[in-house]
Order: sequence, then structure tokens, then C-alpha cells
Amino acid sequence: MFGLFGKLKAQDGQRDALIQHLLHAADALRQMESCYLYVISADSSDPNGIWVMEAWRSQADHQASLSLATIQQIIAVARPLIAGMGERFELHPIGGKGLVQGQ
Repeated sequence: MFGLFGKLKAQDGQRDALIQHLLHAADALRQMESCYLYVISADSSDPNGIWVMEAWRSQADHQASLSLATIQQIIAVARPLIAGMGERFELHPIGGKGLVQGQ
């Protein structure tokens, strides 16, 4: 299993708009069996901060998702709302609530 946990910084005053675009991506990813988890969170201490937590069957599945036309369109529209990228962690999820053990 492959996981990502990363922070996006929205342009001033654009966090809610960026979150909406990320939620559209979540809708598209619901159709992908290889995406186990995609959670968008507003940072409680940063008015422009957004955290994204993802779990995938594999790193290759995550990479493949980035080439989907739907995801490419969402990225193109969302990109101007992003001021920068913050911390990014690649993880190896093991299991827990929300993930099926042994996926």
C-alpha cells in the first residue's frame, strides 16, 4: 500500500474554493478501486492551509490517477488557487479504521 500526507497553501482567501476542487477530485477517485482513502482537511491553525491524506493500492496506481482526464482538468482549474506546497510525506499504510487490513 502507498500513502501520501501533504499540505497545500491556498492563495489568500481562496482556501474554500480550492477545497471544493479537491472534493471534486475525491468524487472522481471514488470510482477507482485502487484509491482506498482520500481525505481533505482544513488546517485549524493556518487560514490558507489544506492537508490531503491519501492511501492507494500502490504508488503506480497513484501515478496513473494523475493522468486521468478528469483529474487533469481539476488540477488545471485548481492550480491558480495554490500559493505553494508545504510538507509532503510518503507513507506505507499498514491498516486501521478506514482501511481494510491486508489491502
